[in-house]
Amino acid sequence: MLYTIATSPFKCDFPAILRLITHQDVVLLMQDGVIAAVEQSKYLCDLQNTGAQIYVLDADVNARGLQNIISNTVSLVTYQGFVRLTAAHKQHFSL
Repeated sequence: MLYTIATSPFKCDFPAILRLITHQDVVLLMQDGVIAAVEQSKYLCDLQNTGAQIYVLDADVNARGLQNIISNTVSLVTYQGFVRLTAAHKQHFSL
């Protein structure tokens, strides 16, 4: 399943979201959700512990000026990459 998280981890029930995600899933952080990909953050650590593949939308990282502090353990994707992820996963859960 593809999870797209557009809400800041500070403004949602992030632990509840984590309980849904498994190692077979893909997570795309976008809009304010990219905050969860900041290097050495608790949120990133918790996401990585799910075993899911983690992606961040590069346009949203750049719009928030976070280019230099996003972890290199997550994959940056363009809008085209976002479309490919959506096409590759029949099930999609958006927050």
